Amino acid sequence: MDLENGLIVEDVYKSYGTKVVLDNLDLRVRNGEFCTLVGPSGCGKSTLLRLILGEEQPSAGRISLNGKLLGPPSVQRGIVFQRYSLFPHLSVADNVSLGLRLGNRVSAKEARAEAMQYLERMRLAEHAGKYPHQLSGGMQQRVAIAQSLIMKPEILLMDEPFGALDAQTREVMHDLIRHVHRLEKATIVFVTHDVEEAIYLGGRVVLMAPRPGRIDTVYDVPFGDRRDQDLKHAPEFLALKREILERIRETSGMKTDLEQLQRLSGLAEA
Repeated sequence: MDLENGLIVEDVYKSYGTKVVLDNLDLRVRNGEFCTLVGPSGCGKSTLLRLILGEEQPSAGRISLNGKLLGPPSVQRGIVFQRYSLFPHLSVADNVSLGLRLGNRVSAKEARAEAMQYLERMRLAEHAGKYPHQLSGGMQQRVAIAQSLIMKPEILLMDEPFGALDAQTREVMHDLIRHVHRLEKATIVFVTHDVEEAIYLGGRVVLMAPRPGRIDTVYDVPFGDRRDQDLKHAPEFLALKREILERIRETSGMKTDLEQLQRLSGLAEA
């Protein structure tokens, strides 16, 4: 395996005392790839993201990014959570440029100019002077994404970032993040419980299974780079969605539970 490019998760094991959370986990994400992670609750998706971010360390195994073993959190790894953290006393533009200004990477003028470029990409330039409380939830999430992208991370980690948004806003965010991904050529690892979201966004969907958490199946998404919302109703899209949902039910034990309930229901009716 080439250790010089992309994210490499090798034989990672993570436990908390006697509780094994991740076991024998291997994953590779190519540079520039949009990789989505799905699986039932408790399969370790968010734990894996924390290990990649560097908030925690594996109990065994190794994680590297572009040939370097990962250590504590750094600006090379951006993170966007469902609950974004914006400074209420700073304007939108100042929130986005904050990382550049704190690190003295560029002058205040250059930081402002770069922030405006990212706000343009996120379709928020006209709101640059507003404060977070003056924005909708979806707009605030876009500010948080711009705040991460402006630091030009080697990888962007997203932990259910659209989970709290309404259905219509989620669709807008889906198309926007795909557009930004094409522009930035960013490497994105995106955790979600929503299989439809995972397929629509990802070049690959990685299904994790629980007890303990591990990679179960990797699905190549065959729909190319340019997608629109009508794709979600296409027969091949729905077929892949059914296949992944069925596998999630199997790996989580939900299928067995459902069959038992159906048998019990049949006995009761008899």
